[in-house]
Amino acid sequence: MSLVLGLESSCDDSAVALVSRDRQVLAQAIVGQAEAHRPFGGVVPEIAARAHVDILPGLIRQVLHEADVTIGEVDAIAATAGPGLIGGVMVALLAGKGLALATGKPLVAVNHLEGHALSPRLVDSDLAFPYLLLLTSGGHCQLLEVRGVGDYARLATTIDDAAGEAFDKAAKLLGLPYPGGPAIEQLAASGDPRAVPLPRPLLGSPEPHFSFAGLKSAVQRAVVSDAHRPEDVAASFQQAVIDCMVDRTARALHHSDAPTLVVAGGVAANQALRSALADLAASNGRAFAVPPGWLCTDNAAMIAWAGVERLALGLTDALDSPARARWPLDSDADRVRGAGVKA
Repeated sequence: MSLVLGLESSCDDSAVALVSRDRQVLAQAIVGQAEAHRPFGGVVPEIAARAHVDILPGLIRQVLHEADVTIGEVDAIAATAGPGLIGGVMVALLAGKGLALATGKPLVAVNHLEGHALSPRLVDSDLAFPYLLLLTSGGHCQLLEVRGVGDYARLATTIDDAAGEAFDKAAKLLGLPYPGGPAIEQLAASGDPRAVPLPRPLLGSPEPHFSFAGLKSAVQRAVVSDAHRPEDVAASFQQAVIDCMVDRTARALHHSDAPTLVVAGGVAANQALRSALADLAASNGRAFAVPPGWLCTDNAAMIAWAGVERLALGLTDALDSPARARWPLDSDADRVRGAGVKA
């Protein structure tokens, strides 16, 4: 039975986990930095990187102790190597390289997005390739066919803001705390999703991609007008995002034969979005899968699991593997109009 130690520090969560080939999370620990970044309304890269340096070594010791496993009993070290805030990415990757060098264990340099993409398979042994994935997080919003480990075909991406970014920015406009996604969802529960007329960018368009920048600007105008209750703005914004995601995913379903629709990433923790996508999958005769909430947000269990899957195929990495701020899952995908760099 393979044991893989996973390390994650790509944004503002320091995380370590130990995962086995038979899908057991033996131990995991996550330390967030929301309080440190809350005064700024978002993540400050330098603050995040310095915190990872302080936090990660203790988490490694904690996880090994809780699992009653020595570093010598671990079969491989999996560390996020990108994409993300480069200063933060370097912390987990350098720690992983140090452990691999000291122990002689193989290093698996994991694409953080692949961690999200494979995370449903950690908790669902019946989820087989291929599947259609809506990957939606703070910095990414993509639709991909997941054909196998390391085998991805991008069908759509955001041309400007990702959905998670839009949630954070809308929350900041409403005076809500960081992180914005949970705060918006909580406030929206007492609001009317039809009260504020907001745009649905690219809704119904033959273009496959996402766009949320215009929606964010519309929220700003609604807030400045002072004509709507904050809870109604939150509910209307959340519904607009869901409508866009459902519409874009429906288009992708018509271009994919994958039998299962999967949603993963931090925004996938939103219960209203989950419900809408489950209905979409059912209406199209597809199965639906979504990881539990703790596995949607940044965590090391998904990094360790990606390491398990790659190790099983003999996919390990050299100690000079670089840290990457950007690292697309489908490197052959065409660039898109607009920003396009988040593909």
